Amino acid sequence: MGDYIVLAISCILINNILLAQFLGNCPFLGTSKKMETATGMAMAVVFVIVLAGIITWVTELYLLKPLDIEFLRTLSFILIVASLVQFVEMFLKKSIPALYTGLGIFLPLITTNCAVLGVCLINIKEEYSFLEMLVSSFSYSVGYGLALVLFAGIRERIILARVPKPLQDTSIGLVTAGMIAICFFAFKGMV
Repeated sequence: MGDYIVLAISCILINNILLAQFLGNCPFLGTSKKMETATGMAMAVVFVIVLAGIITWVTELYLLKPLDIEFLRTLSFILIVASLVQFVEMFLKKSIPALYTGLGIFLPLITTNCAVLGVCLINIKEEYSFLEMLVSSFSYSVGYGLALVLFAGIRERIILARVPKPLQDTSIGLVTAGMIAICFFAFKGMV
């Protein structure tokens, strides 16, 4: 049990997929202007990463390895992620149209979100058991969501502040993201 807690803390804080490994920055910067959009994106990413982690782990273990076609790993994982995102997009369009509209172009960008593919590949590279893969996938996605929601909260406050003209919008966003990454870097000595 302790190993799973250490793995979860490591994935959420220490090896945060967004702030320590710098994967998934495009949707991070694009959907973090409003808290509602950031929260919706975080939930969608959690759902997609966990499901993609499960399906890609099973695909690797029971299809690619037995048939000795591991060279198709990246292609098959991309197809799995793209299919899952289409499913999430259809679900949100039918059940939560306001969130679907709020996420806009960034929802299909989950397909090309390298954080999703990165987590799936990390799970395979580390040769995790099923339970370890599940904890890892969930924790990485929670870490992504945590960083996204923190960043959205800060960006909402920055809008109210007087920011010098050269630093407005994306520039101050990148500076802020760097500062948050430095804060997460402080967790490196924890485990």
